[in-house]
Amino acid sequence: MKFTLALMSELEDALQSGAPERRVDLLRRITDLFLSDANRLNEAQVGVFDEILTHLAHRIEERVLAQISLKLAPVRNAPPNMIALLASDDNIAVAGPVLAQSDRLAERDLIEIAKSKGQTHLLAIAIRAQLSEAITDVLIERGDKRVVGKLTRNPGARFSNGGYAMIVSRADGDDELTENLGLRIDIPLSLLKQLLMRATNLVRSRLLASADAEKQKQIQDAMMLVAEELGLGAFGYRDLAAAENIVKRLNREGKLNERVLVGFAQQKKFDEVSATLSLFCGAPVDFVAGLLQDDHHVGLLVACKAGKVSWSAVAAILAANFSNHGLSSGSLEEARKSYLLFSELSAQRKLQVMLSRVTAKQAS
Repeated sequence: MKFTLALMSELEDALQSGAPERRVDLLRRITDLFLSDANRLNEAQVGVFDEILTHLAHRIEERVLAQISLKLAPVRNAPPNMIALLASDDNIAVAGPVLAQSDRLAERDLIEIAKSKGQTHLLAIAIRAQLSEAITDVLIERGDKRVVGKLTRNPGARFSNGGYAMIVSRADGDDELTENLGLRIDIPLSLLKQLLMRATNLVRSRLLASADAEKQKQIQDAMMLVAEELGLGAFGYRDLAAAENIVKRLNREGKLNERVLVGFAQQKKFDEVSATLSLFCGAPVDFVAGLLQDDHHVGLLVACKAGKVSWSAVAAILAANFSNHGLSSGSLEEARKSYLLFSELSAQRKLQVMLSRVTAKQAS
């Protein structure tokens, strides 16, 4: 890399004359020269560009600086002082690209900007690929709903225990923020438990359905702790209509399957199990809810078979003990053998007979 004598002469004239149009032209040309050689420059050479660019950048219109910011933001060895100058600009069009992307911003600069600038600057910082606990602490304390929402959806953001505690407190009554937090794999179990205790049943169900296998297990463990602490056997809330809406939405999105049904059963989600089985077998949800609470279990097995539910999933439903009348190991084994021998077609016919009897009884 080398500057031509003509370019050096232009630079000296531009700095001395202060003519805006000459400074703008030279700023653009030197930026392009840097970008053309950036991957071959050492730090000393980058420093030369840095000194020149920061001198030229003063008293340049913001439109031009915004263009320069877009060009320099993704460059790994961008001139650090120039990057810091752009990042601290009050105009988000200038500061935004480097705040969101540049690896050349020092953490102390990011923290200072997060402490002093407005919400648009904080929002740009919140989407960076990596964020330390020191930075997220400031963003959580000062950021509005949009900033905190972006943070909780950013897998590269790390939170301190204090930062997590602040977000959990802010999530009270905010379903979207609760879901974002609940799906983070790094949230401490104690805070996840606190989050789920305050969450609505709708949000709990969405979390359980949306989580991957690892996170689903963590959510299930936390929910069991909450249930034990509250002295409940389940999070039963007997709102079948709401559960039907959840299940139908999951089905439309292609997310409803037997694994989700088993998850509902393991968490003793009576309403969601009722709604899922109802969809699988085609029977009304209140009818299926009655089968789940029937001490004899026979009707439940018929509905499950008609809905093509595997025995392993049926066993999980029986283990939830919604009827408060469990099966002995011997009876469970007999039920398993009968279930495996029972055909789906026979079960569907039997289910229709059961439904007809209920309809006739209600009519009389």
